[in-house]
Amino acid sequence: MNQQIERLQKSIEPLRKQIIDHKVYGLIRSMEDLRIFMQYHVYAVWDFMSLLKSLQSQLTCTSVPWFPKGSADTRFLINEIVVGEESDVDENGIRMSHFELYLKAMEQSGANTRPIKAFTDQLQNGETLEAGLSTIETPKEAGDFVRFTFEKIEEQQAHVQAAVFTFGREDLIPGMFYAIVNDLSEKFPEDISTFKYYLERHIEVDGDHHSHLALQMTAQLCGNDAEKWEAAEKATIAALEKRIALWDGVYKKLLRTGHLLSHQSTKMTVESLH
Repeated sequence: MNQQIERLQKSIEPLRKQIIDHKVYGLIRSMEDLRIFMQYHVYAVWDFMSLLKSLQSQLTCTSVPWFPKGSADTRFLINEIVVGEESDVDENGIRMSHFELYLKAMEQSGANTRPIKAFTDQLQNGETLEAGLSTIETPKEAGDFVRFTFEKIEEQQAHVQAAVFTFGREDLIPGMFYAIVNDLSEKFPEDISTFKYYLERHIEVDGDHHSHLALQMTAQLCGNDAEKWEAAEKATIAALEKRIALWDGVYKKLLRTGHLLSHQSTKMTVESLH
């Protein structure tokens, strides 16, 4: 493996471990808990696609008239990833992007899709990113996560974006979370089958094939340029810190929700005794 990649991976390992071992997973014990998790996580699923398409527009020719652009190797790598992320199949073999698949999973589980749909609708209608994120329904930590991603997109540095995409977004779903989803799936098979399928596809495609392609892409874009590798490492660390902050936000929300439900349950029990 590329020595620079090994060095970067060693540098970010403590942050990756924080994400993989995050205490938020231990609080997901019910369908309502999972719904809350999804209502935060969906923003990361959406802006992942935006980061991906930004990379594609920088590394390939997406305008007319067409001309060869950049390295054919990097064109292949990014286009291969785009095909899988933008036009995969659901559990029934129907073509859709991973974002659309996630929305489908949310709808099946009863999670609230209104905030994310209102946000994307506003952007499609010409509103700014900030206007879309400033609505009361967008979780603060999710908004901050998206803002960081778009800062990297606006900087238009392909090597930095590739690093954030490769090390800050891929292969971060821990086995613990998958085990929790499996347990919930046994209890609520009709409510969680699509989300379970989404996770399986993520592990199968993103955690294997796409991660190898992304590593190659990052190595090619940074090359032997020490400054590029330094910038890539700095951005990756910031991206992982934003993911930790996002998970912290979900954790705090689950704590508040659990406390409220416990309080309401205790109140009802006390009242029933009178």
